[in-house]
Amino acid sequence: MDYSLPLTHKTIQGLYVITDPSCSTPETLISDVSLALEGGARIVQFRDKHSAYELQLSLAKQLKTLCENHQAWLIINDDIQLAKQSQAHGVHLGKNDEDMKTARDILGADAIIGVTCYNDLRRAQQMQNLGADYVAFGCFFPSLTKPNAPQAGIQTLIQAKKNLRIPIVAIGGINQINAKQLIDAGVDSLAVIQGVFGQADIKAAAHAISQQF
Repeated sequence: MDYSLPLTHKTIQGLYVITDPSCSTPETLISDVSLALEGGARIVQFRDKHSAYELQLSLAKQLKTLCENHQAWLIINDDIQLAKQSQAHGVHLGKNDEDMKTARDILGADAIIGVTCYNDLRRAQQMQNLGADYVAFGCFFPSLTKPNAPQAGIQTLIQAKKNLRIPIVAIGGINQINAKQLIDAGVDSLAVIQGVFGQADIKAAAHAISQQF
């Protein structure tokens, strides 16, 4: 993996960490993410649905600088306007978020736009056709963050790899023990929350997953 890729190149590969208020407080967020980046994270998704907008914007701007210092991407969860205001590298859209066209119109051609596709290959193909830069499938393993999330199967990843042109991300209960089977199935990136930020040594946990690619 080329860690020196310019930030104008939309490479989604390697460890993709997602922040969560249950793991990182606003006071520890920047230091926690810094440790994950030092451990090899290539993409950071800022996910905070509870803090005041001004705090979210301040944290997102700090994360943008931090990510660029590590040649990594900053993606904002769900919030297109926050992505625009913070000048993040992109946005991740879920099932009920604003549509692809709106995100592209607001954020521009260079923005990275990812979409959650659960276990639905047809949705992934539709999102690819609409201009998504990557798709995410999951949940693959039991997840503390989303315990009731629908389950996804390894076979979906295998079929997606055969049928899609854009990068494929797997999410849901991923840790250093179960990561390899998803990588072997062809995923480009693994999205991890508790498996990194819920661990006592964030940097070591990130390294243990990122070095498997």
